[in-house]
Amino acid sequence: MPDTPRAAAAALVHRIQAATPPDRDRATDALRAFAILGVVLGHWLVTALITDSGTLHGASPLQGMPQLAPISWLFQTLAVFFLVGGEVAARSHTAARARGTAYRHWLHARLGRLFRPVAAVLAVWAVATAAMLAAGVGTDTVHTLVKLVLSPLWFLLVFAALTAATPLTARLHPLWPCAVVVLVDVLRFGLDAPGWLGWLNLPAGWLVPYCLGAARARGAAHRRTTGWALLLGGAAATAGLILFAGYPASMVGVPGAAISNLNPPTLAAVTFGLAQCGAALLLRDPLNRALRRPAAWAAVALLNLSAMTVFLWHQTAMMAVTATAWFLAGPLPGLHTLPDTPAWILARLAWLPVFAAALLLCRAAFAVYEHRRPGPRRRGGPGTDGPGRVVREGSPARQAAVPRA
Repeated sequence: MPDTPRAAAAALVHRIQAATPPDRDRATDALRAFAILGVVLGHWLVTALITDSGTLHGASPLQGMPQLAPISWLFQTLAVFFLVGGEVAARSHTAARARGTAYRHWLHARLGRLFRPVAAVLAVWAVATAAMLAAGVGTDTVHTLVKLVLSPLWFLLVFAALTAATPLTARLHPLWPCAVVVLVDVLRFGLDAPGWLGWLNLPAGWLVPYCLGAARARGAAHRRTTGWALLLGGAAATAGLILFAGYPASMVGVPGAAISNLNPPTLAAVTFGLAQCGAALLLRDPLNRALRRPAAWAAVALLNLSAMTVFLWHQTAMMAVTATAWFLAGPLPGLHTLPDTPAWILARLAWLPVFAAALLLCRAAFAVYEHRRPGPRRRGGPGTDGPGRVVREGSPARQAAVPRA
């Protein structure tokens, strides 16, 4: 039956296309998918698990090969995620107010989409941690593994806080949080202020793209000149900060580095994010045109339906492959060896399809927690699917995997 898989895929593409509202901004979903994939691939490429005297610890190829720092520019895509998040949340909140939906119902619906799948990963790893400790696995090794799972969750807490503050931040100009980042960096790096002050940049830094997205939702930042100004101005400012102000070139954390552009965010991370936001704004029209093709749109829609599951379980998938390969074959290049040569990069690239296969298994097992919605559906309440759009159980949009806004 060679045509059966092809026919099934064609039928799925047709259902997704038929269930998609004609006015949907498909570029928004594509940008969200790009941001999630950037984070996943970035972690898979710059994270290695190395054994040292029986203890497992993390390592990065950026430690031994700092010339690879420009690679991090391709995979540090969180600013795009916050840009899209700010726009979608502002539109959603405006639509909820127009329907008369209470703020608490609107917030419950949006945060539920974030934290239901988080509860699943925390429960699984609580059991796994207890099992490893009971089996005698060293605490340093357990700490390394758990940290890889939990460390990406910081951005969800920030995103949840910004989402909750949408009624207050929806009209905030991005220059205000950007000014906070400038002030904090001047105090930290120019006036030797305490290092903890930098954590003020955690909400302020990501509020910049979030506010930019909210500005787009209320009708601003639609001109191509805005996109070009952000792209060119952000890129020039980032280059100047790296070349003349001593900021690191890497846009992700590097173990052992004195300064990280990400933890907490620095001004260089913010200006780099603005450049990415500019590129995203310029790509919207081309993306919408490209996604008129049903197959391309179906791929984006399917990824968006499980975006949180993919994000939450990608590190687990990598660790599962690493542990299984060690158990079956011992140390393997690109998986257990020190990431300090170009050969490691080539070997790691060959492992990416295996990581992806493991992630698909995780998706099959845990995506249900991302889609589950407790309680009856009510118009304008937590059961609504995007702005004013109610999706019935068993409807084509539910079954054909059209992502929620």
